[in-house]
Parts: sequence; structure tokens; C-alpha cells
Amino acid sequence: MKPYNKNLKQPARDLRNNMTDAELLLWSKLRRKQILGLQFYRQKPLLNFIVDFYCASASLVIECDGSQHYTNEGLEADCIRDEALAQLGLKVLRFDNRQVLGDIDAVIEVIYWAASQNLESS
Repeated sequence: MKPYNKNLKQPARDLRNNMTDAELLLWSKLRRKQILGLQFYRQKPLLNFIVDFYCASASLVIECDGSQHYTNEGLEADCIRDEALAQLGLKVLRFDNRQVLGDIDAVIEVIYWAASQNLESS
């Protein structure tokens, strides 16, 4: 089990109850082991972060990014976060909300490919 901050349990629950449209759409494609039979979790605490989606068996984190992620502060915070998660052996995939809402099939294809690659290398 990957380390997490126990204080993030309730905020993660709150985020699960208030998902964005992009997160809801992506979750509809990830849930119930639809990709390679893999179990994904949503709004999962890892370290001091809450990641949008997490698959332990494929060592994969998926983020749906809104406009706040494309500011200087957002990009810097995401870089720090991605490096910390990479140190746990996790691959982070980031998708713009517009990508998810506008071309979900392409997003799922990238996730499928990345999960396949991570499973082969483990």
C-alpha cells in the first residue's frame, strides 16, 4: 500500500461526491474493470495529494486537468507532484478536461496503452 496522509480521507470523499463533468465521463470508462480487467480508484489519497484516478496493479495515476493547472503556479505544483509520485514508481498521465469531454476514445486508448506497458514491465 502506498503511503498517504490520513487527513486527506474526508477531502477525498468530498471530491468523489463533487466530480467534474470530465471526471465523471472518464470514471464511467474506468470503473468496473473495463480496461484490461484493472481496478481503478477515484479521488485516491497518495502521499500528501489526492489523485483523480489510481490503478495500483498498473502503477498508474490519471489526472483530469482544468484551467487552473495551466497557470505558472499550477504547472509548478503539478511538476512537484508528478516527481513525488514518480519516486513511488507511478506513471502519471495528464489530460485536459476538454480532451476528456471532446475525445474520450483517444484518452481511453492512451490509458489502455500506458496500462499495458506498465503491466509488461512489472
